[in-house]
Amino acid sequence: MAAHAAAPTRRRISMNGWGGPVTIGVLYGLYAATVARQGGPTTLGQLWLGLVSAVVLAVAIVALRHYGRALPREPRAAAWGALPGIAVGFLYSLSGASVFSSSGLGLMTALVSGAAAYYLFYTHEDATGHPAPW
Repeated sequence: MAAHAAAPTRRRISMNGWGGPVTIGVLYGLYAATVARQGGPTTLGQLWLGLVSAVVLAVAIVALRHYGRALPREPRAAAWGALPGIAVGFLYSLSGASVFSSSGLGLMTALVSGAAAYYLFYTHEDATGHPAPW
């Protein structure tokens, strides 16, 4: 008697690869182009701004996820804090705000998200930086 053939498995979409960063990048790029438009007609320059913003953010997230494990806990938390801080400061600067207020909002976002990332890394790793055994 012949053996039972296994049903082919479907490949699931993983948010651990490029799925999550690309989604975040596309949404960020669309929002950047919308903010740069400021109620006027859409131009090719605004679309390029959105596309470049989306690609840069998606690649930065993938690079930080891939190479971030090589960093110790504190610099890794600072890097994860700097990423949203820079992103928020850039979006706020597109709205026509001053450099000082854009930098201030970006710095506040970076501090809060960096502290949250440090807390997450500190509570989910042992002293050597390996994932906690629980």
